[in-house]
Amino acid sequence: MSTLPVSLADVREAAARLAGVAHRTPVLRSRQLDQLVGAEVHLKCENFQRIGAFKFRGAYNAVSRLSEAQLRKGIAAYSSGNHAQAVALAAREFGSTAVILVPADTPQSKKDATAGYGAELVTYDRFTGDRVAIGNKLAADRGLTLIPPYEHPHVIAGQGTAALELLEEVAELDTVLTPIGGGGLIAGSATAAKGISPGIRVVGVEPAAGDDTRRSLLAGERVRIPVPRTIADGQAAEIPGELTFSINRHLVDEVVLVSDDEIRAAMRFAFERLKIVLEPSGATPLAALMTGKLAGAQRVGAILSGGNIDPERFASLL
Repeated sequence: MSTLPVSLADVREAAARLAGVAHRTPVLRSRQLDQLVGAEVHLKCENFQRIGAFKFRGAYNAVSRLSEAQLRKGIAAYSSGNHAQAVALAAREFGSTAVILVPADTPQSKKDATAGYGAELVTYDRFTGDRVAIGNKLAADRGLTLIPPYEHPHVIAGQGTAALELLEEVAELDTVLTPIGGGGLIAGSATAAKGISPGIRVVGVEPAAGDDTRRSLLAGERVRIPVPRTIADGQAAEIPGELTFSINRHLVDEVVLVSDDEIRAAMRFAFERLKIVLEPSGATPLAALMTGKLAGAQRVGAILSGGNIDPERFASLL
């Protein structure tokens, strides 16, 4: 593990940079959920993070390390929504500017929020366009520094601070559970969790229609799948990141899958019983818990990654 590209020390350094800037998000408990799951569950609510999702942690950590010259020229990013907002806000915090490449079908609420932080938006078709190629060309043409959503050690280390906080607040967890999209959150979380408690189990959750990381871990190499069609738009990845997979193949113990209907049920439970709003991707760990997919876990910490969803879509999904 010492040879991996991100270390526990990197996560701790990111935490120091984020202190007083990112929110230290609450950890919620529910007796009803504990009874349903048959375990003690601690929910790390990143839906209360700045921009409404964990992504602010990684974006701010990465932007905080740019030079004055890079900040003057500006920042580029590509994202399905939450990283877009995170980079836009982090750029604004440092007096820089951001140009964000987003899928044309990104929920309007996420587009509006990103523009609200002062970013310029450029759209593309996620089903026909290669966002990495388009994003790299955009950055090169305009002389911008590109901060990708997960393929960056400083982004991964920043995301790991969510799990670091969780483990500082709740001792002796036997399992940490996170969603998987490109793999940055679970890579950072696994780095923090295994660094603090080597015997802890790290479990990822993917939508059943988008199980690229599960397939990749089983194959021992990155596997590409068709663009997933799932309500969990933040997890609609075709292939794990190269950097994130290099970490996750060593540190992630298991990946479980949830259906769109199970995600909807978890969103409803969170709203009705926990009194919190989760976007579909943020609800996948709760869905996995509610459907009994974590056999043997007794003391679980789950990262609910975000809550960015507009009222109309939330109502229609439920």
